[in-house]
Amino acid sequence: MSPTSLASPPLDTRLREETPEGVDLLLSPAGPLVRSRAFAVDLALRGALALAALGLLGRLGGLGLGLGLILLFLLNWWYMVLFEVLNQGCTPGKQLLGLRVVHEDGTPVGWGASLLRNLLRAVDMLPLGYGCGLLASLASPRFQRLGDLAAGTLVIHQQRQPAVPPATPLAALAAPFALTADEQRALLAFDERQHKLSPARREELAGLLAPLLGVPASEAPLRLQRIAAGLRGSA
Repeated sequence: MSPTSLASPPLDTRLREETPEGVDLLLSPAGPLVRSRAFAVDLALRGALALAALGLLGRLGGLGLGLGLILLFLLNWWYMVLFEVLNQGCTPGKQLLGLRVVHEDGTPVGWGASLLRNLLRAVDMLPLGYGCGLLASLASPRFQRLGDLAAGTLVIHQQRQPAVPPATPLAALAAPFALTADEQRALLAFDERQHKLSPARREELAGLLAPLLGVPASEAPLRLQRIAAGLRGSA
């Protein structure tokens, strides 16, 4: 593990943010496509709620019309805000697609930020079909539309922990080259957290050492597991 390998560019677009408590958070910003799908779900849900409520309120005559207008106002301006603040940054559409709104530092979104980002939807929608919002998100490395930039918010993918398979004993294997103490700790740390990674990510990370191990990238994760088992046995 040379210093040059540590200075290599990141393997993905995740953002690393440090909380005031000193804990690193990895945030994965959501792109325009998945966000538009979540918005379409919320739009359809709001439309269904509005039609059902107006159908009932229409029987009340003038009073029903007034209540219906109030309902439309609430659905249009407060639907997103209430869900984002009271449901951990998730509207029904975002929750279905595995998204949530947070502050840029990864903390839960508050009333002021949520209200500002949703009020500025009127600007993002200009001139037609979220044109301004789409251009802004494509120009932003964090996929932030104008409302997000003004409010300091992000829409991110919620991290879902993969199921950890039951541990199976592995035959220990000695490293094909001498490892420093730091390299041994790094290898053991990778082995401890590899079950939290997707198979593609696990192979991508382990594949960096495949040339040194003398195996194909697809076999590198298992080889590192066996070397880690050997290090534990010799500890």
